[in-house]
Amino acid sequence: QVQLVESGGGLVQPGDSLRLSCTASGSVFRMGWYRQAPGKQRELVALITDNLANIVTYGDSVKGRFTISRGAAKNTVDLQMNNLRPEDTAVYYCYAQRRSGQVGAWGQGTQVTVTS
Repeated sequence: QVQLVESGGGLVQPGDSLRLSCTASGSVFRMGWYRQAPGKQRELVALITDNLANIVTYGDSVKGRFTISRGAAKNTVDLQMNNLRPEDTAVYYCYAQRRSGQVGAWGQGTQVTVTS
């Protein structure tokens, strides 16, 4: 089972930036972030898949503002969040799959709050 350690998050104002980081225990095939706001379903923020094409997928609400990147060791991902909005307020969860088709693992979550 993949173990995930998250860092980052916090309280910021609209328009500010934050960076989240996640480290997995060992190599993983797919890694990224989801988020869940109070009373809402968990939704995709960004995923990166380690294949020849190195596919990146973003949720529609964050396209153009958030950028996911993977470390050289390929067991870390960073999520750079720019131009944050109050609607970005949520608990952000790191997600990783060891191999394609396997059940993924979740981090413990980190709170991001955007408020003036």
